[in-house]
Amino acid sequence: MSVAMNIGPWRRAWLRFRKQRRAYFSLWLLAALLVLSCAAELLSNDKPLLVHYQGQTYYPMFKDYPETVFGGDFPSPADFLDPFIQQQLTRDGNWALFAPNHYGPNTLNYFSPSPNPAAPSAVNWLGTDDRGRDVLARLLYGFRVSLLFGLALTAAGVVVGLFFGAIQGYFAGRVDLTMQRLLEVWSSMPELYLLLILTSMFKPSLLVLFTVLSIFGWMGLSDYVRGEFLRNRNLEYVTAARALGLTDWQIIRRHLLPNSLTSVIAFLPFRMSGAVVALTSFDFLGLGVPQEVPSLGELLAQGKANMDAWWISLPTFGVLVGMLLLLVFVGEGLRAALDVRADH
Repeated sequence: MSVAMNIGPWRRAWLRFRKQRRAYFSLWLLAALLVLSCAAELLSNDKPLLVHYQGQTYYPMFKDYPETVFGGDFPSPADFLDPFIQQQLTRDGNWALFAPNHYGPNTLNYFSPSPNPAAPSAVNWLGTDDRGRDVLARLLYGFRVSLLFGLALTAAGVVVGLFFGAIQGYFAGRVDLTMQRLLEVWSSMPELYLLLILTSMFKPSLLVLFTVLSIFGWMGLSDYVRGEFLRNRNLEYVTAARALGLTDWQIIRRHLLPNSLTSVIAFLPFRMSGAVVALTSFDFLGLGVPQEVPSLGELLAQGKANMDAWWISLPTFGVLVGMLLLLVFVGEGLRAALDVRADH
């Protein structure tokens, strides 16, 4: 027996995926960017990571300190962009460890030498938006919001879509027909109008947007699962499982579901890209997240309102297109890797 015959199907799929060089490197690059964005506070922050002042050690990133601690006159939280505070932290053996970019997503530099929106400079590497916030910081944090939102929305859609698709495909008959009619009615509801109604009742937030998109976004995946279950439910291994006395849920969980995940896994990157586009679109229209939450859609809206400030829209568009391209490349690689005909 050859060595290839001893390798499990998922291992063979992974080996086929690794041969897709573009998809393989896209997956690693996307994972690396996700890790970096999750550590955004260490890369872009208006508060030092560590301060050594007059023999004492302070941790401003985790705790607010009044500026009187660092020689200021007021008990308000210290502004570490203040030239006086910066001077205090660099004299008499004092020092501070800052993030590479000295701005958070909502930091306003009241000591900026240029009016807003300011062009890229040594002070703000990618310039500022029309409110004076650092574009690089907004991009870094906005990338994290978009990607994590896409992951969460995809996970919710997978759970709900697998559940309803499995029930329809396995039990078929009247159960399938009844649920199909209900899904047709549910899918005909106008998603955008429902979101407009909810945003008029509640303050725009990620939770409201996530809820609305979740209750509609699982139906496409359920159709894939339903089709796979309908195809596999009458195969020999399912008949043998029934003859051995396994319950319906045991057959679904142990046999049908693992053999029906191929189309689901190949569908996931495209579902994620759709979730990212949806979040960006709603934010562009002002229906997504609040203004204080960094968002790629909000930056694109600012770029549209300030056409002469190219440094707002151009990098944002590049980040969005790059993220979507990576997801599409990964999706294409998964689709090719899960095609069993590639082994023949």
